[in-house]
Amino acid sequence: MNRKGFTLIELLIVVVIIGILAAIAIPKFANTKEKAYIASMKSDLRNLVTAEEAYFADSVKYTSNLGTNFATTTGVVGPTIQVTADGWTANVSHSTTTKTCSIYVGSTSLAPANKEGEPKCV
Repeated sequence: MNRKGFTLIELLIVVVIIGILAAIAIPKFANTKEKAYIASMKSDLRNLVTAEEAYFADSVKYTSNLGTNFATTTGVVGPTIQVTADGWTANVSHSTTTKTCSIYVGSTSLAPANKEGEPKCV
């Protein structure tokens, strides 16, 4: 008799190989999602700088309440804005990660941000 097909051993080997590939790919995908969340928080902080500077150009002062002039990306919580003597500080978080990002303008820094106008995350 001439039977065509795969043996049970061959099928099990293929299933094991697919399982190994999935075990490698899933953590890489999770890391990529985390990077995307951080990028959205940084982008929102950069947009906040633009909104604050536009407000400053009109009012000659910074504000902690931009109202409808600023909206965050879906999932981003905040920003929490504090007006300082010569600028402002802000931080945001994301609903699906424990990381937070901060930014400051002026001379009062807000950890982890260590360069004025540049968002940093931890």
